[in-house]
Amino acid sequence: MTLNHLAEGPASAAPLLLGPSLGTSYALWDKVAPELSISHRVVRWDLPGHGGSPAGLIGPGATVGDLAGLVLALADSLGIERFAYAGVSLGGAVGLHLAVHHPERVDSLAVLCSSAHFNGAQAWQERAERVRRDGLDWLAEGADARWFAGDFTVPELVRDHREADPQSYAACCDALAAFDLTDRLPEITAPTLLIAGREDPATPPAHLRQIADAVPGSALVEIPGASHLAPAQCPEAVLAALRTHFDGAPRRGMEVRREVLGDAHVDRAQARQTPFTARFQDFISRYAWGEIWTDPTLTRRERSMVTLTALTAHGHYDELAMHVRAARRNGLTPEEIGAVLLQSAVYCGVPAANSAFAVAQRVLAEEPGEG
Repeated sequence: MTLNHLAEGPASAAPLLLGPSLGTSYALWDKVAPELSISHRVVRWDLPGHGGSPAGLIGPGATVGDLAGLVLALADSLGIERFAYAGVSLGGAVGLHLAVHHPERVDSLAVLCSSAHFNGAQAWQERAERVRRDGLDWLAEGADARWFAGDFTVPELVRDHREADPQSYAACCDALAAFDLTDRLPEITAPTLLIAGREDPATPPAHLRQIADAVPGSALVEIPGASHLAPAQCPEAVLAALRTHFDGAPRRGMEVRREVLGDAHVDRAQARQTPFTARFQDFISRYAWGEIWTDPTLTRRERSMVTLTALTAHGHYDELAMHVRAARRNGLTPEEIGAVLLQSAVYCGVPAANSAFAVAQRVLAEEPGEG
């Protein structure tokens, strides 16, 4: 028997495994995984007795190492040797165990709303004992308060909590009770990102900061308004952080954007960013600047020529002014810009080129030394 899982994205893409929190299923990643699967082979899995995973995979006295072994068995069954990994809470603890005990399998690691220890064994042992005796209804009733900030809820996750197998849930509590990797964190060599929810009472930011301080070269991101299940409550912020960590496209995209458009323009755009526009700004950084403008097939000079032509053809004159300035940074002379616009007059229309010449002339006249 293997863990129930859902695979998304191209089979040839770099593998990324996503681990859940105790009491949830892989639905925890519903608002994040589809976007990550654009550039990764995403495999999200269910804990034993949760979601669609069989209940008999672990029993009393289980350890996080046992869960990590099930994850490795799943990866092996899918032909995955090395992978990136992100996990929430107990899923994050599994990631830490893998990075310490199986570093040859983990390319990079993200640990969300988790800890190197979970405040000692007693509370978890008591919870496991009561769950074995009374089931999960009493815990599911308080799930929203433990998992989310404010009045936010995800009914599907609360349902998954209520429907989990009590014996398997209790065994996962046993695993959390015995877990403590505090002394071994400096051994982690995989590039590591820690993500904390500022409103998380279960694993507050101090727990993630402890890991960040101990793991060489790691980074910490704190998400305002997020509690324990950050991927469900604040998926855009989690997605942006994971993309930057796992593929670097937004970071490289922002570098290229600044090189081509200039710091002043990008700073103005960033200053105007709101929660409503944040996802669009991330899209621009990832796709336009992080993938298209970094493709070495065309030089930046050539890309400026293509861009000037396209903007002229569609009458996007505000954007055209910005890209005339960018074309100068990319090495085009005023004469070459004029030649591009003249070419556009033939194939895009004289009226469009006439307006484009007016915009370009105004921008070029703003350059020092130009009349």
